[in-house]
Parts: sequence; C-alpha cells; structure tokens
Amino acid sequence: MKLREVRDILEADIIHGEDHLDEDVAFAGGSDLMSDALAFGQPGLLMLTGLTNSQSVRTADIIEAKAIVYVRGKKPDEASVALARRKGIPLLSTRHMMYTTCGLLFNRGLPGVGAAGSRNREKSG
Repeated sequence: MKLREVRDILEADIIHGEDHLDEDVAFAGGSDLMSDALAFGQPGLLMLTGLTNSQSVRTADIIEAKAIVYVRGKKPDEASVALARRKGIPLLSTRHMMYTTCGLLFNRGLPGVGAAGSRNREKSG
C-alpha cells in the first residue's frame, strides 16, 4: 500500500514527508510502548503511535520504519519533526483512535507486522 493511500484512508495530515507519499508500506504495527516497537518492529513498518516525543522518531529510525502515523490527533513537538527531517522519516497525524486506525488499514488489506512474515514471529512461538 502506498503511503498516499494510508493518508487518504486515515484522513491524515502530513506533518513531514510529502515527497515520500509514493513509497510502499507492507505492514503496520501500533504501540505506545517503544519497547514493544523495538521488539516487534522491522524494516518497512508503518509505525502507529500516540507517543509524540523524539523517542518515537528514534525508535522508528532504529527499526527502519517506513513512516510514523500519530493517532488521536496528536502531533509531535518541533524537536521530533526536526529529527524526522534529518532521518528522512515521514510523519502523519490522524484524528482516529489507535484501534480504529489499525482497523481501517487492516480492512483495506494492510496486514499487521506479525502477519507479514515477521522475523519476530519465529522468536515468539
């Protein structure tokens, strides 16, 4: 799914990364716990979170996430946006709650990280 389609499905605002909208995302994962994102994230992930400080951007960078979608209408602070610009990580914001955001994307065919052949599935079971 193209990031542009994610934006449209979620009626999201682009905070940073308008030039990345034609990039593909293969799967998504949602968490406000960055320890979970680090444990289960992998390259290409569309990271969904309500955590708006720079830790979310640092985590996305470490796991090589494709983009971050902030849920519940949240927007990151300027330091986080500046870091995302330096790291080349697109940032979006949707008014939807986490559960709804995940459901909307799943309903349109975007699988969750575990369903996409995650290397972490082998670790957990």
